[in-house]
Amino acid sequence: MSRFHAARVAERIRRELQTEVDMVHGKYGEFKFLVDDKVVVDGGMLAFLGKLPSSDQVLDAVKNALNR
Repeated sequence: MSRFHAARVAERIRRELQTEVDMVHGKYGEFKFLVDDKVVVDGGMLAFLGKLPSSDQVLDAVKNALNR
């Protein structure tokens, strides 16, 4: 499930922020988004349990990181 959610969020970032996104498979339950090699979203233990950050939360975190 997290793989599909990550793919949808990555596509939204590409579309709304006109920036390229690379997807890398991590360990089971890992859900992280990085900008310039810095983690801006880390689902942590909740992601391992299946509770993932929303696409709005991820998009906001990426926007903030890009605007720094």
